[in-house]
Amino acid sequence: MIHLGVNIDHLATLRQARYRVPILGVVPEPDPVSLARTCLAAGAHSITVHLREDRRHIQDDDVLRLGQECRQKLNLEMAATPAMLDFALRLQPAEVCFVPENRAEVTTEGGLDAAAKINSLRPMIQKLNQANILVSLFLDPDPRQIDAAASLQAPVIELHTGRYADADTAQRPTAFTKLQEAALKAHQLKIRVNAGHGLRLSNLPDLLSLPHLHTLNIGHSLVAHAINVGLKQSVRDFLQAITKK
Repeated sequence: MIHLGVNIDHLATLRQARYRVPILGVVPEPDPVSLARTCLAAGAHSITVHLREDRRHIQDDDVLRLGQECRQKLNLEMAATPAMLDFALRLQPAEVCFVPENRAEVTTEGGLDAAAKINSLRPMIQKLNQANILVSLFLDPDPRQIDAAASLQAPVIELHTGRYADADTAQRPTAFTKLQEAALKAHQLKIRVNAGHGLRLSNLPDLLSLPHLHTLNIGHSLVAHAINVGLKQSVRDFLQAITKK
């Protein structure tokens, strides 16, 4: 069974659009932690948040409260920096996913160049492994990056599906083939395969044939769909879509 991880960053984006500067006596809404609870109650298997350096959406307090409420289902996306490593070791989430980070980007634009960062990533991954925190690397479907993940002893990768998700009909088979080859290679190297970025109800069906897929992390489209049908129903609709495999 493929698992669904719900990224709630964009629920926090909605809050920050109104309450970036706190208002005395007003409780900011919506509360991402309350909405994470709703997602899990609707059947989501995990909650993903990206604590960005610029704190554009998810805030430290959100993550700390999520740690208290659903630590064993929490996937923390973060940049590979000493400050974020210290935060993760204190938080002790179930999983940490290293992602690239660029302040100028609207959202994550590609995978982490793990092959070029082996020396800096290795001690961080070792510390997280020692703390029994599952480590994932957000990677493009590039054989060099899969080899780097194996060298780093990262137990999980998350394949960046953005190019597949945004490809036109003619280009999508090529993008899928790259994902397929990467998933097969990772499995051969005993690395668990997750995937995410740009996934929508309309482009999920073909992706579900990706081999050895464990978890799909979906955020923006699930939140957008929730505006029409409600958050619980949106989670259920995506769960239904991924169980049609």
